[in-house]
Amino acid sequence: MKLIVGLGNPGKQYEKTRHNIGFEVIDELSKKWSIPLDQAKHKGIYGSGSVNGERVLLLKPLTYMNLSGESISAVMNFFKLENDDLVILYDDLDLPPGRIRLRQKGSAGGHNGIKSTIAHLGTQEFNRIRIGIGRPEGRIPVTDYVLGRFTEEEWTKIEPIIEKSAHACEAWLKSPFLQVMNEYNQS
Repeated sequence: MKLIVGLGNPGKQYEKTRHNIGFEVIDELSKKWSIPLDQAKHKGIYGSGSVNGERVLLLKPLTYMNLSGESISAVMNFFKLENDDLVILYDDLDLPPGRIRLRQKGSAGGHNGIKSTIAHLGTQEFNRIRIGIGRPEGRIPVTDYVLGRFTEEEWTKIEPIIEKSAHACEAWLKSPFLQVMNEYNQS
């Protein structure tokens, strides 16, 4: 079984914000694979289904970003999953909009959702797909920027990257994450 987690904040006020790009990818996968997010347990909303013969769980933690690890670790413990069975999708200020970067381990890099995940899993070694949102221009505070919505111009770069992130997740169901990482980090 594979667990694919998108990070974000619950609630209408956070929909389509930069910080919720992980939720956007989960919504895309839910539609693409016909896996409804119809289970509300473990401090999140999730759905399960079969994709290419692999059982898949799609999860959106509902703990708010800073406590994402609570939901992720609860789901992993309940389903007895290993860290290799997990991939987390989240926004990254250090990548320009329209870029993704896959990694198998690393620090939180200042991302509170990943900090929480590292704290709850007790390791930095888990698969992740960082989705570029770029840094704010001028003197816009980072918090205001990540909780702000994409401009129409930015959205034209974001929609294809949501799709590309979904494709990377699908590739991971067929191939080792390292192989997927090598392929997607080249483009």
